[in-house]
Amino acid sequence: MFTGIIQDVGKIVSLDTKNKDILLGIETNLSLNKTHLGDSISCSGICLTVVAINKNIFKVELSQETLNITSAKNWKIGTKLNLEFSLLVGDQIGGHIVSGHIDGVSVLKSREKIKGSYKLDFRVPKKFIKFIVNKGSISIDGVSLTVNKIKENIFSVNIISHTFQNTTLGFLNINDKVNIEVDTMARYAVKLAENYMKRITNGKQ
Repeated sequence: MFTGIIQDVGKIVSLDTKNKDILLGIETNLSLNKTHLGDSISCSGICLTVVAINKNIFKVELSQETLNITSAKNWKIGTKLNLEFSLLVGDQIGGHIVSGHIDGVSVLKSREKIKGSYKLDFRVPKKFIKFIVNKGSISIDGVSLTVNKIKENIFSVNIISHTFQNTTLGFLNINDKVNIEVDTMARYAVKLAENYMKRITNGKQ
């Protein structure tokens, strides 16, 4: 479990194919002294398991399922990743609860600087729109953000200068793909509403 508050921007320094999976080596400025094999680290929003540690480099495996539904299929040596250690009991939750289980991929369609912040518009598959609400939370490449506007299958977020400069969101180009995770509470609320409507339709209370 994570909070969507990025702790470092790491970099892929090795990439090896293992059967159909991929083994990544990620360099970080964070201390790995208290990191153990089997620990979870959010890498641009994806919850990945540490399988090796060497000084300031940790390794994780990408399964075929992860490659199929995330932007990880486009990663290469030199790709920068948002990093966050998993939440510990007693830690401050500065963003919102993020599981690290990616729902799908969104595409950056426009970027506009407005005074000291940036407005980013993302196109999302229509099946996810029902989970995205105005002023609700969403995780974009692991960053906890607030949705400011929704129109059809486009949603907008505003990013302050600090977030823009200290996450990979500042490196995005138009049409780049990002990992999205919808708010867990929104997902359950929609599921409950859909189940209720099915019962009403079937004549059950």
